[in-house]
Amino acid sequence: MFLNKCINETTACSSPCGLPCSAVIAYPRNSFSPWLTTGRKLGRSRVLRCFTIISKPCSIEANQCRSANYHPSIWDPELIESLTTPYSYEFHGTKLENLKKEAKNLLAFVQDPSATLNLIDLIQRLGVAYHFGKEIDEALNNVRRKTVTEDLYTTSLLFRILREHGYPISTDVFNRFRGRDGKFMDTLGADVAGLLSLYEASHLGMHGEDVMEEAKRFSTEHLKSSLGKLDCDLCIQVQQSLQVPLHWKMPRIEARTFIDVYQKQDTKNSTLIELAMLDYNLVQSVYQQELKELATWWRDLGLKEKMSFSRDRLMENYIWAMGIICEPEFSKCRMYLTKFVCILTAIDDMYDVYGLLDELELFTRAVNQWDIRAMKDLPEYMRACYLALLNFVNDLGHGILKDHGFNIARYIREEWKKLCQSYLTEAKWFDNGYTPALKEYLENAWISVGGPAAIVHASILQPGSMTEKSLDHGFKHGRELIYWSSLITRLSDDLGTSEAESARGDVAKSTECYMIEGGMSKEEARQHIKGLIAHSWEKLNEESYKNSLPRSMTKMCLNMARTAQCIFRHGDGIGTSSGATKDLLISLIVEPITSD
Repeated sequence: MFLNKCINETTACSSPCGLPCSAVIAYPRNSFSPWLTTGRKLGRSRVLRCFTIISKPCSIEANQCRSANYHPSIWDPELIESLTTPYSYEFHGTKLENLKKEAKNLLAFVQDPSATLNLIDLIQRLGVAYHFGKEIDEALNNVRRKTVTEDLYTTSLLFRILREHGYPISTDVFNRFRGRDGKFMDTLGADVAGLLSLYEASHLGMHGEDVMEEAKRFSTEHLKSSLGKLDCDLCIQVQQSLQVPLHWKMPRIEARTFIDVYQKQDTKNSTLIELAMLDYNLVQSVYQQELKELATWWRDLGLKEKMSFSRDRLMENYIWAMGIICEPEFSKCRMYLTKFVCILTAIDDMYDVYGLLDELELFTRAVNQWDIRAMKDLPEYMRACYLALLNFVNDLGHGILKDHGFNIARYIREEWKKLCQSYLTEAKWFDNGYTPALKEYLENAWISVGGPAAIVHASILQPGSMTEKSLDHGFKHGRELIYWSSLITRLSDDLGTSEAESARGDVAKSTECYMIEGGMSKEEARQHIKGLIAHSWEKLNEESYKNSLPRSMTKMCLNMARTAQCIFRHGDGIGTSSGATKDLLISLIVEPITSD
């Protein structure tokens, strides 16, 4: 590997460092690149950090060279504040309540277990199940007391839905479909509906459940071989499931997608489709109002101007909050989570793309001290970020103290200390030109991705009867749950962003660590990371199924992993947000659903 070309001329650069800046062609980033040798000798030089990775010199006319070359936000604050919708709870609330009553009657009067399971699955996929928690639990308890039709489709649906809701069910229900060799019978290969149901159920399997591994292999193999023989609609459904199974999908994305499909079906239930469309549009109106308030907060905070090297991604960061907890009544939680992610992003970029190592050590020490007086020792560009962090945590702590009567500051501070320490560890690795083994990397990276801190913030912001004892119990017994969710988040992030981050010169990610450690090709490394994600889902399923934690915390951990896989499925959905991420935001936030 070698540095293809180096431009010798330097020009004045208006980036925050104020130093001359060279432009170089993008280079392959690994442990034996000549650029890395230079990096080890010079340390964490801001000259190196300000390189614009392009195929030609920086434009003298532009007189600007942005660190990491992040593009400006594609969402103007005035555009966000102008978002509008004809839907509101004030004018549509009565209609919504009437449709909910009709839907409850559907659940109450259906008697056949198979029909009950199909109705629950339909309600969930349409995104309105949160209205009917009590009714769905009652229906599932009734199903468990009855004999369910013993076909592959219904058995798989029963297994999936009971596991989704935390009810005990053994993999033994699939024994009737397996031969003496333990494999699923080949005669099932023609049952496409049954195979698709089995495939979806297999993703609720836990680590060590060989039956579910075999179910996934068998159903995947037969579904792929059947694609050329299916009608168009069913073929699309199978392809979409093979790409992303239901269990891995963000709930709001699945709702939008499935509503569009279901309203075209001749057999659709008019009550449910009307309810789903109205509810989707009303929830969207809540999201728009939240974003308007957040746009004002983000503008007034001023980090966009004071930390111009950082990503300006308010709308994209909101996806994380909406993905983790999407129900309309959780506005406060979503808004604080969005603020958390915005501040985290600024700090992350400070450690990753701009700060010198000695400056980053100062910032880490200041976070450990958690004292406004520590700000005086920080460089100017860090002070605004440090003050924003302190104010955010103090504001959050004051609100919880007022609502619940106890101080949660110790939980929040501890997470920020761990997070900044993990960032510093990666900065030191980069400064020393050190590539850790995959295990060592992941021991730090599951924290540096921000997952544990996000779940702690979200748990604290849950409404209801929260106590210090319940929080201590949740964080103590939920550690494995948080770990596996955060690991999926980290690995998904790395698959989507490693190429862009390697190109700009960043610490090696999981794929690079595995390539260098095992002498693997990039594709072999990516396949290995995908295998780790699948394994982590099995462990996350196990923790979700067996723990005694509040269902809300379990659901948030599942949703965080789902959101990460969505955001990074097509690449860096945050760093470069003008493609799939823009389309996603338009469908979730901007455009309401209309009838065909």
